[in-house]
Amino acid sequence: MRSRLKRRRDDSRQGVLPLVLKPRRDTAAGRHDDPAERALELGRRRLAITGVLFLLAFLAVGGRLVDVAAMGGGGEPRLPGIAATELPGLRADITDRNGEILATTLPTASLYADPALVIDPLEAAEMLVAVLPDLDYDTVLAALQSNRRFVWLRRGLTPSEHHQVNRLGLPGIAFQNEDRRYYPFGRLTGHVVGFTDVDGQGLAGIEKSMDRRLRSQGEPLRLSIDVRVQSLLHRELQAAIDEFQAIGGAGLVMDANTGEIVAMVSLPDFSPARPHAAPEIGRFNRTTLGVYEMGSTFKIFNTAMALDSGTMALSDGFDTTDPIRVGRYVINDFHPERRWLSVPEIFMHSSNIGSVHMALEAGTRTQQDYLDRFGLMRMPAVELPEVAMPMVPHPWREINTMTIAFGHGLAVSPVQLVGAVSTAVNGGVLRAPTLLAREDGAPAPGLRAISEDTSDVLRRLMRLTVLSGTGAHADAEGYLVGGKTGTAEKAQGSGYSRRALLSSFVAAFPMTSPEYVVFAMLDEPQGNERTYGYATGGWVAAPLVGRVIEQMGPMVGLAPLDPNAPDIQEAMHVDLPGADQLPGTALAAYAN
Repeated sequence: MRSRLKRRRDDSRQGVLPLVLKPRRDTAAGRHDDPAERALELGRRRLAITGVLFLLAFLAVGGRLVDVAAMGGGGEPRLPGIAATELPGLRADITDRNGEILATTLPTASLYADPALVIDPLEAAEMLVAVLPDLDYDTVLAALQSNRRFVWLRRGLTPSEHHQVNRLGLPGIAFQNEDRRYYPFGRLTGHVVGFTDVDGQGLAGIEKSMDRRLRSQGEPLRLSIDVRVQSLLHRELQAAIDEFQAIGGAGLVMDANTGEIVAMVSLPDFSPARPHAAPEIGRFNRTTLGVYEMGSTFKIFNTAMALDSGTMALSDGFDTTDPIRVGRYVINDFHPERRWLSVPEIFMHSSNIGSVHMALEAGTRTQQDYLDRFGLMRMPAVELPEVAMPMVPHPWREINTMTIAFGHGLAVSPVQLVGAVSTAVNGGVLRAPTLLAREDGAPAPGLRAISEDTSDVLRRLMRLTVLSGTGAHADAEGYLVGGKTGTAEKAQGSGYSRRALLSSFVAAFPMTSPEYVVFAMLDEPQGNERTYGYATGGWVAAPLVGRVIEQMGPMVGLAPLDPNAPDIQEAMHVDLPGADQLPGTALAAYAN
């Protein structure tokens, strides 16, 4: 063996190569038995498969990028337990009549946790409460220690709150992108617009009553409210509440010809962004849900009934010298004239005695018929869920007929009263109050309540009340204001409280052709030095309405008129017996 190895080494040194046997190639079978070629072929196949896989992966990633960028397929993962079909669409905006946004939907972040991924619940709870002070530590800790895999911690974070929580870097704490409702004008339109819950379901106001419309249509919902007039009414009403230490108030402005509500204010109010942070009384809408005995404002309808039914003429009247006694009850005038008064004088001086005689002359059935014509016997059809039925006496006895003549014994909401006054001055047509803007500007079809002639007489009498009667403090120069005071004692127990008043004033302007009706009411106002201790409608509510009209006129494009122009004098003229003895504005001191 050693001789063979030596011989090979010798052959190598001499340049003789050993014989190498190559594997046999079977050309007929097409097989390669060469291991090197087999390895090369296998490598080619693996390389091709790898290339195809890379290509597929590239196409998948590219397609996803296109979906995210162009097709809107990105965003946070869906919430656990919520199917795609259950996720709401974008809620439509709510605007005022001029396009100002009253409610809109914006993207926001909400905070949730996966308790299984939270390392130290105690520390995490402390850190979260430190940056979100409104969270309750015990509630957060219980959520972080639960056995669930998903718990909400806080919905609707502000951008600043989102940033602060994100900086904590807490494991198991994450954010979910959501849509949240925002109210740019806050409490100014709270009672009108209402609010939604965290999932976008309408819970109050227009948000609730028009929930299906807001969820199904992308077009903004345009309301009849004008935020300029709304802000004006809100400011003046709040100032009056503060001055007279009232417990609350209500105000309305309505288009007399279309029924559109231009402003609706109820105080105290609330912020729709944090509705449950306000006391319950703040969420109570006095204009639609509150029903009140409206006092002498009802004399508008009592006079309309007497004239339109033909039971009385302007030249007729009654002796108001003595009070009316019914059993143990006595009906007096607040500031008695103690003489015979014509129908215009009964209205101008707001005589309870004269009004009762007029109601008895017409009768109970006629009174019920006309109150129903004015929409005061049924629920108003305004587009809010917070609407109350009027409180109608049952049985309706003669004493009810007498007290209703001067606004006691039948309770209605302010929106009903304003709708009825609009009917009285617009030519006699009842149109349902509405919070939705009339797209074509034309009035909706209505029902005739009284004749045009009766409506014309009522306009003259309401103007007379401001010029020479109990509404003198409501006069706004150039706007031909006409109106009626109302002061009602609030019912307490089985009787009425002389110290708890509902003081109101309702006006229309300009009385030659009324465009708007303005109403203001103060709940339990207290007289002061400026009002000589009086807290009646003529002292506390009439001046408020006058200030609103004075500032509102230019806003809505109404130019002042000359009250001394011959055509206006003729249009507003009322024949009165003893007209040269009219007391002028002196009666304002006793306005009721």
